[in-house]
Amino acid sequence: MEALQLPAAPSYMDILLQGGGRFMDALRECEDCGWELSLATLQKHASLTWAELLCLITAALLWTSLRSATTRWIFQPFAHWCQLHPKEASKVPESAWKLLFYTISWSYSFYLLFFTEYNFFHDPSSSFHGWKSGVQVPRDIALVYLIQGSFYAHSTYATLYMDSWRKDSVVMILHHLVTFILITFSYAFRYHNIGILVLFLHDINDIQLEFTKLNVYFKTRGGKYHKVNDFISDAGCVTFGMSWFWFRLFWFPQKVLYATCYSSLESNPNIPFYFFFNSLLFVLTLMNIYWFLYIVMFVMKVLTGQIQEVNDVREYDDGENQNIEVPAKNNNNRHKDNLSNGQSNSNGCVKKKRI
Repeated sequence: MEALQLPAAPSYMDILLQGGGRFMDALRECEDCGWELSLATLQKHASLTWAELLCLITAALLWTSLRSATTRWIFQPFAHWCQLHPKEASKVPESAWKLLFYTISWSYSFYLLFFTEYNFFHDPSSSFHGWKSGVQVPRDIALVYLIQGSFYAHSTYATLYMDSWRKDSVVMILHHLVTFILITFSYAFRYHNIGILVLFLHDINDIQLEFTKLNVYFKTRGGKYHKVNDFISDAGCVTFGMSWFWFRLFWFPQKVLYATCYSSLESNPNIPFYFFFNSLLFVLTLMNIYWFLYIVMFVMKVLTGQIQEVNDVREYDDGENQNIEVPAKNNNNRHKDNLSNGQSNSNGCVKKKRI
């Protein structure tokens, strides 16, 4: 039996010339695009029942309740048991909650893409083969959409009322809204195959991010400085930046954008809401580039000596950071508050995210 021949992966030039070119050609040909056509297309092709919306809202409320319960009964007691500084202890529940969720959600996406019949990672263009509006979504994929859609609905609320406010919190809210719209509409229009790939390529970075943040918090627990957590946080920062580039800035355009801009029209010339979905995916790409620039600036500060270690300094006010006492580390000055002239440095390893 001959081995299955998969199509060659497109280069960045292919993405620009073929994917971008097809997008611009379709835009120029769309002479009668407008609200009336959009509403007619929505009514004709979108399929989302009231029961599904009710499940989505209910699940979002359950996420909020579950986070409050785990914070109160598990994460906060554990942080206090480890004798963390109060400021660090207050940040542990948020990172621990997100680490738990993204580890489970990404693992399930990984299972679907590599241990089932779905071949969307190796052949993204197959995501649009045989597409039909209103087709029944497989239960395993529908479960992913329910979990992820409700979680991002919860996350929009959580960023405002439960998470620590950060310099990029406004961008985070925009990210959550874009992601929620993409998840909801891609399910309604039955673009769920490519949606699984989008989630897979984004969630892995969140696992590394939150794990690294937790090690930053735990390296000064119990009034002592722990070298193991310090090493893990340093290594985690490096791998986080590398995986961010590989998954979100290399594989995401190569596999997702090329498939949605070019392959989708090859399989279905009249595929509905082509511009809407691709525009949101481009916005998501721009946000990925925005956060990657944070990471690059952080690494440059470390290399030039402006920042001497991975530290979580961008989440709180300047005055609060200046009054924190940190245990000495082998009587050297490496672990110190990374503030200068009353201004807080932006740490690209601490909150750079996400789909």
